[in-house]
Amino acid sequence: MALKTFNPTSPGIRHLVIVDRSNLWKGKPVKILTEGATKSGGRNNTGRITSRHIGGGHKRAYRKIDFRRRKHGIVATVERLEYDPNRTAFIALIKYEDGVLSYILAPQRLTAGDKVISGEKADVKPGNAMPLSSMPIGTIIHNVELKPGRGGQIARSAGAYAQLVGRDAGWAILKLNSGETRKVNASCMASVGAVSNSEHSNIIAGKAGRSRWAGKRPQTRGIEMNPIDHPNGGRTNGGRIFKTPWGKIAKGVRTRKNKASDKFIIRSRHKS
Repeated sequence: MALKTFNPTSPGIRHLVIVDRSNLWKGKPVKILTEGATKSGGRNNTGRITSRHIGGGHKRAYRKIDFRRRKHGIVATVERLEYDPNRTAFIALIKYEDGVLSYILAPQRLTAGDKVISGEKADVKPGNAMPLSSMPIGTIIHNVELKPGRGGQIARSAGAYAQLVGRDAGWAILKLNSGETRKVNASCMASVGAVSNSEHSNIIAGKAGRSRWAGKRPQTRGIEMNPIDHPNGGRTNGGRIFKTPWGKIAKGVRTRKNKASDKFIIRSRHKS
């Protein structure tokens, strides 16, 4: 996908840079594969704000994506590529030989008319899904499961991918984009290729309103506040250490406390 710029006919589009989506489907999604999406406004079930700077945004329909790819041995044809407002990646509508329709994450170099399949003996082609035990070492993959049958959880956003770098005693060793190297059960499923829309990181909104359309509310930096309102208020960048609004140190402190999965991490992303 190429980036699209505009003539500066107004301040709002002078600096606007978006991804050219002219080759995507321009109609509505398949109705049976969608459901209503509710907005929380960043609030929990008691009405308290637990995630700040969330609210508003355009109305959306949630597209049901097949992250499991458990329909093994049945060839599917890519009908079209679509935009999905709920994620940064594009999605692909596929139709199996038995007539079933499904949405999957669209990898790079996947186009309408291509054939995709999932199973242990699938070819190493973009869009195909197979267990990690069946993939050649060095394969670029996305939509990787952490537990067999749970569905893909790793490398699902635009341009993301992981690489299979080895296998050892029923475990697959993956290198992630973050630099982390970790073990995953070799029977977990993964899809071949990198996720589509790799230019997403180069988008420039151009105006505040475009962020509001996405449901993002304005954020005031703590350093601009008064000392009564924020621990970072009434100061310059030098001096005291940066803290969160609740007084906890915000930089240079380890926050990971998931001891249950530490045993699967071979090399931390923080190691140089």
